[in-house]
Order: sequence, then C-alpha cells, then structure tokens
Amino acid sequence: MITASHNPPEYNGYKVYWEDGAQITSPKDKFIMEEVNSITDYTCIQTMKKPEAIQKGLYQEIGEEMDETYITELKKQSIHPEVIQKQANMSIVYTPLHGAGNVPVQKVLKEIGFTNVFVVPEQEKPDGNFPTVKYPNPEDKRSFHLALKWAKQKGADLVLATDPDADRLGVYVKEEKTGEYIPLTGNMSAIVILHYLLEEKKKKREIPQNAAIVKSIVSSTMADAIAKDYGVAVFDVLTGFKYIGEKIKEFEKSKEYTFLFGFEESYGCLVGTHARDKDAVVAVMMLCEAAAYYKEQKSSIQEELQKLYEKYGYYQEETMQVTLKGIDGTEKMQEMIETMRKDPPKRLGKYRVQKIRDYKAQEILEIETEKKVATGLPKSNVLYFELENNAWCCVRPSGTEPKIKYYIGVKENSIEEAREQIERIKADLQK
Repeated sequence: MITASHNPPEYNGYKVYWEDGAQITSPKDKFIMEEVNSITDYTCIQTMKKPEAIQKGLYQEIGEEMDETYITELKKQSIHPEVIQKQANMSIVYTPLHGAGNVPVQKVLKEIGFTNVFVVPEQEKPDGNFPTVKYPNPEDKRSFHLALKWAKQKGADLVLATDPDADRLGVYVKEEKTGEYIPLTGNMSAIVILHYLLEEKKKKREIPQNAAIVKSIVSSTMADAIAKDYGVAVFDVLTGFKYIGEKIKEFEKSKEYTFLFGFEESYGCLVGTHARDKDAVVAVMMLCEAAAYYKEQKSSIQEELQKLYEKYGYYQEETMQVTLKGIDGTEKMQEMIETMRKDPPKRLGKYRVQKIRDYKAQEILEIETEKKVATGLPKSNVLYFELENNAWCCVRPSGTEPKIKYYIGVKENSIEEAREQIERIKADLQK
C-alpha cells in the first residue's frame, strides 16, 4: 500500500500487509529485506505483462463490490441504529484532509441514516500535495483550521478529520454552554467509543464471556479500569497497530478470547474484525452513533467523559517529543535512550518509580525487591516507568521520523491536579 500516511513528504514510503490483512511483523520484515538485499542485478527480477497477470489471477482491480462488502461489515457494528433515525439531523462537519476517507465516510454515514453531514469543500478532493495544510495529521490542531471555520458557520455538533490514508480520526466536540469547540485526544475518543460499546452491549447482553480489548503500551490506562468494570480482559502490545492485528489473528486461532476493540493513543482504533489495522471509517461511524445516542439522552460526549472521570479518576495523558535531524540525530537519539537505560530516574514529578520495563532487555525490574520478570513482548528499544498512583512514563524512538517520543500518563482527583503533575514530569524529563 503506497502511502505517505500522515507523515511529511521526506518520510514517504509504503506499508506492507500480509495475507491475514495485518501489517507485517517480525520475522517477515527481515526475510523480505534479505530477499531485497540479495538482488544484485535488476534485470534478473521476474516480470510479466498485465494480460498474463490477469489470466493467472494475480492482478485484481478493487472496485465497488469491495466497497459494498466493507460498508456492510461496518454497519454490523452499529448497536442502536434506531437512535440515529431520531437524531438523523445531528450536524457533522467532516474533512478527509485531501485523502482517501471522503467516499467511505460519506457513504457509511448516509447509509446508517445521518442526513446533515457537511464535507469541507477545500479539502474534499484527493491531492497528494495537501495544499491547505502543512501537516495532514488530525493529531495536529492546525489541520482543523478550515473544518472549525465551517463548523461555526454550520453550528456543527461534531467536527471530524481523517488522515490521508483514513486510519486515524481526530475529533472536536461542541461545548454546549459556550458554543466553543473542544478537541479530544486519541485516548479520549477511544475511551468514548470503548465505554459506549461496553455499556450498550452489556444492556443487550451481547458482551461475550471471553471478550478482550487490545491496546498499545503507551495508551491510556483508563481503558484498563473501564474494562475491569465490565469483566473484559485487556492485552497490552508494543506500539504499532500491526501488533493489535497479530492479537486478533491469535484470538481467532485459539478461540480463547473474542476481540471487541483495539486502540492506540495516536488517534487509531478498530471496532470489529473486518480489518487487521486501525480504521478511521468505523471509528467515525461509532463516534457519531455514540454522539447521537447521548444527544437522545439529553447528554453529550463531553458530559459522558466527565461522568467517566468522576467514576474512574481523572486520567490525563500527554506526549512530548524531541526532533533530531540527520544521521547525527539518529545516533544522538540512541545515546539519549541508552543514558536513561543505564541511569534511570528514581522519581518523575512527585511520583516514585516502582517498576522499570525494559523492552529491549525484555524484562521488568521491580525496584523495591530487585526482582526481574519477563515482559512477554517482542524485543524493542522502549523504556517504560511504572510510577506511584497509576502514573507512568514511556520513552521510545519514533518508528517513522527522527524523534524521541516521551509518553506520560497520570491519574488524579481533579483535571487541574492531573495537568499540574504532567507538567512536573515533563520538567523532570527535560532536565
């Protein structure tokens, strides 16, 4: 799949998927690179003409039939289609950011019954130059400037953006009292969808006995608290949705668990098993349905989030990153992580470090007892610090750009206290 995804042009590339529909995991990546590196003469590469490829069933055009099958699978995830009919006029502003989401997002919202969907005209048509945005990523608030302008004109309830390959979803919700638009992080939108799924499936007695959710190690631990409340198992995997896809395949083979939901803090999630990758189209559908359901209940996404914070605690997360350009930057990045590995912090902010998960050494060290246990996950250059009071911090190099990423999560008794503690951890990391 040839895609820049949401990355800047200098990091353009492609994604490689395997026959199970998930992006490749180790050791397939190594085998492919060995095969590529073994080629010394390009004239030895086998090729064939298009008619022969068609005749042998090796060339297929993906068209309307696949679109229909896909949309049918998405609609199966809907829990309260009857509510959408009552809230069909809910106002939604959507931008595909010049990418691939436009047709499927409009199609699924229309087919489930939403009649008041407005697509940002300046960003509707596909354009690989992304003329209206510097960085076509819904994680970047600047990418919403046109959508928010139109949202104010249209009085939209929801403002949605999908990234160019339509696997990430960014969301703004309208604050009823002020009319202002409030951004949701990837963690927040995932938590909204997760809670809606579990609560409404519970009412219908549709949560399987062996239900499971899968999330990346850098995603909100609020999901663990919610899942526990509903008796649903939680699995943590390394960053990269390919590892969530791998878990889905594993569950289907063993029949030990039934996959319900997977998510990453970086604005990607999956409801259902029609795909093995994050899917912004199903995320749009489920978020719009949840918003319609809460509106019917005289509530809103923002109010429901507040209720969850009051029940489970004020979880807040933030990402900090340091960009290091060039070959020297890559070396510096490795050096910074190694320094932290050899001399780890004893405290971050007000919290003591209780455990250190070193995914490169594949071990978890409990500070007090000095006991070590295996992480149970593949080798990766990642350090994760478990702190007091459900707080945590994780450090890893970016997989697509020359950056070190620091992920921080805390749980406090108020939003203000949580944000203050995040700032204190950030200050310590910067030192």
